Amino acid sequence: MTETETIAYDVVVLGAGPVGENVADRTRAAGLTTAVVESELVGGECSYWACMPSKALLRPVIAQADARRLPGLRQAVQGPLDADAVLAHRNYYTSDWHDDGQVRWLEGIGAGLYRGHGRLTGPRTVAVGDKILTARHAVAVCTGSRAVLPDLPGLAEVKPWTSREATSAQSVPGRLVVVGGGVVATEMATAWQALGSRVTLLVRGKGLLNRMEPFAGELVAEALTEAGADVRTGTSVKSVTRSDGTVVVVTDAGDRIEADEILFATGRAPRTDDIGLETVGLEPGSWLSVDDSLRVTGSEWLYAVGDVNHRALLTHQGKYQARIAGAAIAARASGVPEPESGPWGAHAATADHHAVPQVVFTDPEAAAVGLSLAEAEQAGHRVRAVDVDLSSVAGAGLYADGYKGRARMVVDLEEEILRGVTFVGPGVGELIHSATVAVAGQVPVARLWHAVPSYPTISEVWLRLLEAFRDS
Repeated sequence: MTETETIAYDVVVLGAGPVGENVADRTRAAGLTTAVVESELVGGECSYWACMPSKALLRPVIAQADARRLPGLRQAVQGPLDADAVLAHRNYYTSDWHDDGQVRWLEGIGAGLYRGHGRLTGPRTVAVGDKILTARHAVAVCTGSRAVLPDLPGLAEVKPWTSREATSAQSVPGRLVVVGGGVVATEMATAWQALGSRVTLLVRGKGLLNRMEPFAGELVAEALTEAGADVRTGTSVKSVTRSDGTVVVVTDAGDRIEADEILFATGRAPRTDDIGLETVGLEPGSWLSVDDSLRVTGSEWLYAVGDVNHRALLTHQGKYQARIAGAAIAARASGVPEPESGPWGAHAATADHHAVPQVVFTDPEAAAVGLSLAEAEQAGHRVRAVDVDLSSVAGAGLYADGYKGRARMVVDLEEEILRGVTFVGPGVGELIHSATVAVAGQVPVARLWHAVPSYPTISEVWLRLLEAFRDS
């Protein structure tokens, strides 16, 4: 019989993805002993099955699309992508699903790594294998989220793709059905269509990317259709079967679609179903409610950081929360009972409410920060939306022949600051941080006139937006 060993730390972190790594980094930097528990690969979902592999797949796709819009390059890039080379490039960026480098980094900051499934067994206590880890100050749950499959009879036998299979597949399916209209669905439809799949995109709602301004989804849907994808909105899946390797999808309209693979990108659920939440009075499988320092509601010691709190399911936002949580844990450990918890304070994840940025790496790219027009109005702000055709900017014309894009800023008419900004068009992902600074910094519109965009860049759209607001 194996004897249980009890080891004490200041902080125990459940999950070694980017969020857990950043919590550990901040608590170690504050001098707190920290243990990290991971049941899969150190580096987590983002490194191996989400952000990095998906963007490695998409970068050649976008580069080719951009090249085809330029004289002198157009004829040179008319052939298909080398799919094997793209997949090998993706494998490189996932380190072939080995985590040695991430482990070295974690060890380098002085954190203890425990491999295995970690479960809470009571207040400040985590069991992993034959070890019991106790936390003097905090346990941080950073276990992330997982893809959710719909409740369709026999779906398990079909062996559908989720985001994990879509980003790690080692060959290109001849025909691919993608179910969903959000970020994963549109990015993977973009990637696999360009790599040679015949893609059918089935969207239950009226359009794509429904958490952004409506024109974002419209422009992305138009481009996917032009690329050869079959985009069907207002369509639900009634049944899915697989026979002799062929997937057969029947829609609610009675249409029958055959494919080699089917990807469901229809939602996420928290990875909290088997981490011992019941031992501390919480519901297994639930999203965890937190305050702005990321401490679980009603707890003195338990933190929930990243996807598990359902505030903003984005890697960069989770890492932001991790920096806040790590600083708050360190402050409380040093005897500060109430750290800087006011809006925009050092220990408050205020951006989760007011300035969340996101880039969708489709062709065209869609990038947004803050509130959409509809969200701002629903929140009770008196706002005005200002739109500009991105093709009117000299830098856009230089970027690509026939450039198509649109920009919107949502202006708070009472406070005269920006509540939100959206860009859609080739290359706009690199514009969004300027908008994030403006929204998070609550920069007055009058001051933005003095932030002069360089000519001739696409960022000159800022001047066009301000002119449109002034003249409206």
